[in-house]
Amino acid sequence: MKISILTLFPEMFNIFNHSIIGKAQEKGLISIDTLNIRDYTLNKHKKVDDYPYGGGAGMVMAAQPVVDSIRACKEKNNGKVIFLGPKGKTFNQKMAEELSKEENLIFLCGHYEGIDERAFKEVDMEISLGDFVLTGGEMAAIPVIDSILRLVPGVLNKSESHEDESFSEGLLEYPQYTRPEIFEGESVPAVLLSGHHENIRKWRRLQSLEITKERRPDLYKDIILTKEDKKLLNSKK
Repeated sequence: MKISILTLFPEMFNIFNHSIIGKAQEKGLISIDTLNIRDYTLNKHKKVDDYPYGGGAGMVMAAQPVVDSIRACKEKNNGKVIFLGPKGKTFNQKMAEELSKEENLIFLCGHYEGIDERAFKEVDMEISLGDFVLTGGEMAAIPVIDSILRLVPGVLNKSESHEDESFSEGLLEYPQYTRPEIFEGESVPAVLLSGHHENIRKWRRLQSLEITKERRPDLYKDIILTKEDKKLLNSKK
């Protein structure tokens, strides 16, 4: 997969040169490049923003540098253009899975009070992280891009598989333990030491169901419980 990021602060994405995503780039599984929107402005002072018509606080990113940077990017990347903004659909795991199937994607990071409305003609979709305000689109783009790229085949190895993670089935993940067996008087649940894979699987499933029901009832209400799920839940009553 090829990811291109249009931003005023390319250096912020150096984070992708490290850890799992960095290794995936070294292997040639994915590629990430950045384009500085400021490089495409026709303003002699390299300005990319201006005061909003009609008045109001803040500045607005001008249409010209945004549109021209997108079109320049499109010459090498024909992927969907995704804008990180508050009016978009709230990002979730299902969206990450769908976008991970794309061969190319372009992310547009806004700043100030957003971008000139006329630039949206170049945008294919808008994504929001939630109902809160960030200092710029870069802060939203980083987790979105990371969650997409880790789903690309080969990026995670078997020991790092995403299949049992939180949200993969609409459930939160079960508790995890590692050595030592006893820490500050608290022991690892006996079932995890039993070596009985079926009992471990059932225990983990029950834990995921109970944790999701308690902490994220909004997710739990959409879960279609299997006969086994109902039996596991009833066994705790």
